[in-house]
Amino acid sequence: MKVRSATPDDVAVIFQFIQKKAEFDRSIGAFSGIFQASEEKIRKTLFGNIPFSYVLFAESSGCKVGFALYGFRCSSFIGQPSIWLDDLYIDEDSRSQGAGAILMDRLAQIAHENDCTHLAWNADAKYSWT
Repeated sequence: MKVRSATPDDVAVIFQFIQKKAEFDRSIGAFSGIFQASEEKIRKTLFGNIPFSYVLFAESSGCKVGFALYGFRCSSFIGQPSIWLDDLYIDEDSRSQGAGAILMDRLAQIAHENDCTHLAWNADAKYSWT
């Protein structure tokens, strides 16, 4: 398992992962809106003159099995950045094999390299009370 940063050539794959994440979130009741992303929007947002977000892929045997989409924030009161993890998604058949952990480890490394105060993320969960 390895991690690599996305390139402009990965826009279609990023879009597919975002679609999968939206479907997953919809299935647990965490997303009920209208899906509005497009490959063009992703290209502009991630690979335009000013990148607003970044993507990491988890790869196993050369196949992309998961992704993390994150961006930087800045606290004026602290005077340092932090990282906001917007999406973390691992393909169902690749879960519990370390892909999520390796992505989180790389994000922690990026946070450390950029003198970030913290890494923030909200996770939605589906609970079963049976």
